Amino acid sequence: MKEIFRHSELHRVTRYRDILDAAGIATLVRNEALSVNEAPIPEFFPNLCVLNDEEFPQATQLLKEHDERVAVGSETELACPSCGEMNPGNFDSCFNCQKPMNPSMPC
Repeated sequence: MKEIFRHSELHRVTRYRDILDAAGIATLVRNEALSVNEAPIPEFFPNLCVLNDEEFPQATQLLKEHDERVAVGSETELACPSCGEMNPGNFDSCFNCQKPMNPSMPC
C-alpha cells in the first residue's frame, strides 16, 4: 500500500478516490473521520492510498492526466449550449442544468 495524495480538505481526497475507483484501482482513505480543526497537522490530514503497489504508476498517471484536463480551459468561461449559463471552460457538464457542455459528448 502506497500513499498517493494527502490534503486538508476531504472532498479533494475523495475526488481522487472516485477517479481511481472508476479505473478499477483499489484504494483506501485514511484519517477520513479526523477533523482538521481538531488536529491541523499534515500527518493527520485525510490521505489516499493505492492498495496494490503495482498499480501505483498507473494511478499516478491517471491523476496527472485528470489535473491537466482540469487546468485546460479553467481560466475561460463558456456558455452552456442548452441553457446559456456561463461555466468554466473545463467543465464537462453545466452546473446549472447538468447537460453536456459539448453536445456531441454524453455525460
